[in-house]
Amino acid sequence: MDRPVRLEYQMIVALALDAVIGDPRWFPHPVKLLGWMALWLEKKSRKRIKNEVAAGAITVLGVVFVTTGAVFLTVIAARALGPVVGDVISIFLLYTTIAMKDLIRHSRDVYLALKQGRLGEARGKASLMVGRRTEQLDEPEMVRATVESVAENMVDGVAAPLFYGFIAGPVGAMVYKAINTLDSLFGYKEEPYTRFGKFAARLDDVANFLPARISASLVPLGAVMLGYDWSRAIRILIRDRRRHDSPNSGWPEAAFAGALGVRLGGRNLYGSVVTVKPHLGDPMVPLKPSHILQANRLMVCSILVFVALAFGLNLWLRSCLQ
Repeated sequence: MDRPVRLEYQMIVALALDAVIGDPRWFPHPVKLLGWMALWLEKKSRKRIKNEVAAGAITVLGVVFVTTGAVFLTVIAARALGPVVGDVISIFLLYTTIAMKDLIRHSRDVYLALKQGRLGEARGKASLMVGRRTEQLDEPEMVRATVESVAENMVDGVAAPLFYGFIAGPVGAMVYKAINTLDSLFGYKEEPYTRFGKFAARLDDVANFLPARISASLVPLGAVMLGYDWSRAIRILIRDRRRHDSPNSGWPEAAFAGALGVRLGGRNLYGSVVTVKPHLGDPMVPLKPSHILQANRLMVCSILVFVALAFGLNLWLRSCLQ
């Protein structure tokens, strides 16, 4: 091979790898390294900086800076060893940022437990996907929690890494993954991260701003492919997208609620705190386990549309610049 595989094809191969093998539990995933580094820097910054907001910001910027430099140098070094090595390393790094297979696997585990009447097991499986307490949830509430998780994680687990990967290759995808990991570690409203995690949460909101809106806007096209209600998906997306307390999560959740004809949102218990979130969508049909499978199919089709458009746009831009 006399030249590296183009970025567009690297992205396709990375997505295919995730679809086939997902994230094996034994695998030394780079995200784990990001987490360890973030927790180590947290201890150092808390000791040296009294202002918690500033300490949190320094921790986040430190992880992002190290990630950017490390991935950039890794890719450059790999390319220096030859185009094939460069492509393999780039594809590997891109692959580690995508989590669609695992999202489908976890949500399907909840579905299977519910279908087999194992409510306690379903609650345990659901707790691996959502932040709310699940031990008291009934079947419809577990379905709601799982569908909401699929819709939200379509953005930060699939669409956003692809978005930044298509723009800036492995560096862009890994930097986004670092930002998202930092939010999952520190972006809480409860202590000890009420102030320390503010910067991480806001940076994650900014990073997901475009991917959330683009991917949610493509959900109606995914609904068309599956024969779901695409017109209601558009209508509910327009009507309810800003009802969520998150500036981004309401977009995909509203689109999914409309396409599936269900109502999302409601009462959630986080630790000992009860949070009532605004409803998204209309209860055209009651929530049932099959909606989990429908949500997974809708996510996959929406992501396929996303990739097709990004692939075509990148090729068009490349041709214009030549």
